[in-house]
Amino acid sequence: MVTEQAVLAALGRIQDPDLHRDIVSLGFIKNLHIAGGKVSFAIELTTPACPVRKQMEEAARAAVAALPGVQEVNVTMTSRVTTSRDQRSNYLPGVRNTIAVASGKGGVGKSTVAANLAVALKQAGARVGLMDADVYGPCIPKLMGANGVLQHTENGKVIPPVQHGVKIMSTGFFLPKDEAVVWRGPMLHKMIQEFLGRVEWGELDYLVIDLPPGTGDVQLSLCQTIPLTGAVIVSTPQDVALEVASKAILMFQKLNVPILGIVENMSYYTCSHCGQRDDIFGHGGAREASARAGIPFLGEIPLAATIRASSDEGRPVALESAEAAISRSFHEVAGELAARISIANGGAGTGAGAPANEPVLLIR
Repeated sequence: MVTEQAVLAALGRIQDPDLHRDIVSLGFIKNLHIAGGKVSFAIELTTPACPVRKQMEEAARAAVAALPGVQEVNVTMTSRVTTSRDQRSNYLPGVRNTIAVASGKGGVGKSTVAANLAVALKQAGARVGLMDADVYGPCIPKLMGANGVLQHTENGKVIPPVQHGVKIMSTGFFLPKDEAVVWRGPMLHKMIQEFLGRVEWGELDYLVIDLPPGTGDVQLSLCQTIPLTGAVIVSTPQDVALEVASKAILMFQKLNVPILGIVENMSYYTCSHCGQRDDIFGHGGAREASARAGIPFLGEIPLAATIRASSDEGRPVALESAEAAISRSFHEVAGELAARISIANGGAGTGAGAPANEPVLLIR
């Protein structure tokens, strides 16, 4: 006869590779039902963008199927995105995680990375918002193909337009295209407060915030207004970009904002005709810088004409099938980012643990 204790013991041999605990003690196992030889249960992950989602499902099914008396195993994969335990701010009550996407200098593709990460997280099943705080160069509306037609709630809050399933807000919706922004610090600070407090973001798993390049007033205002889950640093592989990116890292560290990881954009170029690879800006510099600084490396994004073309059309390349190489690179980075957020948030609740002498089955 199959027992609940036996099933939990089998599942307790499977370890989450990022949280370094078994999935039973993490409280991932939900709705366990046993009817004769049929066993069904759900695995509730800390993010729908879990990089090892499929491997965990297969490992759980195999572990339970190996038990004597089990004839059928039904596994349902669900998710409940974890949130930071720090709730000092009254802003964004329905937003679980706020992620700042930053760079030390302009021209490294920061906004393109931010837009594609937001889309990739949405495609994984998360509820996502994208806030364009790059006041001097608000290109998120263009990258996302958003027209910026704004509506308001009865209490006067702005309803963000939704494009590709992502809620979007940008200064580009309010300013004429041919007008330059010449604002001092107090106006920038007010803009940040308006975007955080007067926009009806609703319930979101992730709010991705595209920052201006450098270390200026917008970054300082944002960090002083809300407790960020963490920051993602975008850089190209070349030495000068990495050197400037290190200043952005130091700024966030001084403001007590966790660095969730570094993304190496324009990492390499592959010729569409001959297939030859060319490291135009060098290669691997961001990975090496991550290792030296003890900061997670989230992945590489290639330099590709398809990224430029899709961005100009307002359709981020991450909307394409995750099987396509360029799209897959953004989905992989999004998965690694989601994993780092789960780690930063401390995982999930606790449940009944597996026996201490059980071997651990690693799935990554």
